[in-house]
Amino acid sequence: MMQKIKAALGQWMTGRHGADELSLMLLITGLVLSVLGSALRFGVLNLLGLAAYVFSMYRMLSRNVEKRYAENAKFLGLRQTVTTSVRQFFNRLKNARKYKYFKCPECRTLIRLPRKVGEVTVTCGKCHHAFKQKA
Repeated sequence: MMQKIKAALGQWMTGRHGADELSLMLLITGLVLSVLGSALRFGVLNLLGLAAYVFSMYRMLSRNVEKRYAENAKFLGLRQTVTTSVRQFFNRLKNARKYKYFKCPECRTLIRLPRKVGEVTVTCGKCHHAFKQKA
């Protein structure tokens, strides 16, 4: 009996997108919003949680695989950007006593120098602009 149900469900899902990182993030977001809405007795959060669930199910059951793949790729790129920015922020905080951080005046690339080395000529590794900086 279970084998028949499993086979029927597998056949029904053929050609559909299925779960990916964006869908799972939407499910988790929906859960968090629903729990917060119930705990705070704030109906709008429950409604937003339900909307996240519905959109996640729509994405998982969609047959437009190319479009869902493109959405997921965009989400993964955004997540990578945010993760990198947060990681770099905490590294700068951790090393604030050892290094001075500043941006190149030409290309705005973040550069670091050891503290207490005085005024030095810095060459940007990205645009090769040379300028004086006090560390």
